[in-house]
Amino acid sequence: MSSLKYLSAYSEQTQQQVTQLLAKNQLGEVLLKRYKKPHELRTDKALYNYVQELKDEHLRNAEPINKVEYDSKIHVINHALGLHTSISRVQGGKLKAKHEIRVATMFKEVPLEFLRMIAVHELAHVKEKQHDKAFYKLCTYMEPNYHQYEFDLRLYLTHLDTGAGRLWT
Repeated sequence: MSSLKYLSAYSEQTQQQVTQLLAKNQLGEVLLKRYKKPHELRTDKALYNYVQELKDEHLRNAEPINKVEYDSKIHVINHALGLHTSISRVQGGKLKAKHEIRVATMFKEVPLEFLRMIAVHELAHVKEKQHDKAFYKLCTYMEPNYHQYEFDLRLYLTHLDTGAGRLWT
């Protein structure tokens, strides 16, 4: 059986519950009961518009997001679920920053709640660079169920890590 690398920060009791679900081949069923269907944001343009709406709703005064796209080069095992990059350039006498958000392509076929959690996480990096208390406070301000969605996404990654197939296609 695979290790629970995506759940290593959770309690022993939680890890035992997940291990039991994996042993009974029920983790996928639990996720499918909770999240019925995948989102419809399949294109980079649709993803950009979705993230821009979140930004406009919660971070009106933050710096603009210049690019949002799915990125097939992001591998969840080696990297993160998504990336926020800030590229600084000198224009005239001013320093301008361009913010880009990239989301792993595998998240084209997951529930909207998972994509929202990733988008909120990356948007929070526009204001808060570190994963500290202020960062997570901002995440839960933008999405009150942030921690539940993050946990469930980690369950899904654990499900995939066992060699099981994708749940929403």
